[in-house]
Amino acid sequence: MNVTLTVNGEERELDVPKGTPLLWVLRDYLGLTGTKYGCGVGQCGSCTVHIQGSTKRSCIIPIEDAAGGTVTTIESVEGPEAEALRQAWLELDVPQCGYCQAGQLMSAIALLKEVPNPDDSDIDQAMSGNICRCGTYMRIRRGIKLAAEELE
Repeated sequence: MNVTLTVNGEERELDVPKGTPLLWVLRDYLGLTGTKYGCGVGQCGSCTVHIQGSTKRSCIIPIEDAAGGTVTTIESVEGPEAEALRQAWLELDVPQCGYCQAGQLMSAIALLKEVPNPDDSDIDQAMSGNICRCGTYMRIRRGIKLAAEELE
């Protein structure tokens, strides 16, 4: 199946089997391995990307549903929210193993764009679909709050 989509600002034309999850197109066809495979059923958040600016689980999106759209992965996400979060993550040593962090950051970026000064409830709601097997949830929360403070 021939599809066209814009990935990280670059229009890409691909020939992939119908039904191929966007995650595998990103990783196997485009070499963008920052987006991780975790569960394959959209429950863990490791595969989170932005499609048309909204967070989506790429492991459950067939390529035909993404065709014609705009996809942003961790490799090219930018802007004040992304920079503030990267700095906070470094300052607070947020990641432990790091496997889930691309998805965590993609969700946190979307949150700060929508809610510039989130409270605990906002953070819990926005981040609830992201699992951290190392349990760094408190550091993730502190990182989001620190980034929000830096953006004020």
